Amino acid sequence: QVQLGESGGGLVQPGGSLRLSCAPSRSSFGANVMGWYRQAPGKQRELVARVTSGGETDYADSVKGRFTISRDNALNTVWLQMESLKAEDTAVYYCNLVPAANSWGQGTQVIVSS
Repeated sequence: QVQLGESGGGLVQPGGSLRLSCAPSRSSFGANVMGWYRQAPGKQRELVARVTSGGETDYADSVKGRFTISRDNALNTVWLQMESLKAEDTAVYYCNLVPAANSWGQGTQVIVSS
């Protein structure tokens, strides 16, 4: 079973930055691809960034150039650095395996608003 814990969300003005953190259970981290997902009100959950155990990354077009995903295998932690935030980035953000496991954490709320 995957145990996940996201943190770092909050209210930020357009153009601002946030850094999200996730510390999944060690058994789920390992050599797996980890990703950050988000779900905006009234929309389906989407994958916005993923990182392999070797550090290779991939991003959704909507966040490319603004978000950076990274991980530290020794610390068993994955981060999402978000820059130049826009109102449309408002969502609950989750971390999970890629492909996602059936269980999800509570996520962390990001609100981009002036």
